[in-house]
Amino acid sequence: MLRPILGDFSSIICFKAAITGMEEALGEKATAIALTAAGRYRGKTLAQELDLANSSMSLEELADKLDHGFGKDGTRLCIVEKIVQEDNEVIKVHTSETLCSADEPQGSQRKCTYTLGAIWGVLEETFNQRLQGKHTESILRGGNYDVFEFTKLS
Repeated sequence: MLRPILGDFSSIICFKAAITGMEEALGEKATAIALTAAGRYRGKTLAQELDLANSSMSLEELADKLDHGFGKDGTRLCIVEKIVQEDNEVIKVHTSETLCSADEPQGSQRKCTYTLGAIWGVLEETFNQRLQGKHTESILRGGNYDVFEFTKLS
């Protein structure tokens, strides 16, 4: 435990205020880049903590591990619902209750930059493969999940 009285977690309200403050100071684009990079760092760290580097587990097993690390039994960043591979090049991660979408109004254009980065970092470390990631479907804009799509880079 990092803090003996308050515990290891902070509120969504404080994190969202940090995001908004960064956007006001740096602009949306620079903030998105910084938050995605921070998320990737966290994801790579989690992959190492869970001994996932160069793993050959199934995507279903990986989804369970990520849900444990990021979900209600972990840091509570999001729920990882499922991971699917559409073809040999594209991996889609379906998430819900993402930190970035919390308390956002329906129709908001908010992207899940930190959460995207965290999942991205885990996948790159697990598969030892460079990926390009993007947020392709949002619960804020009619989707059933926040979906992150990752494409393998040559």
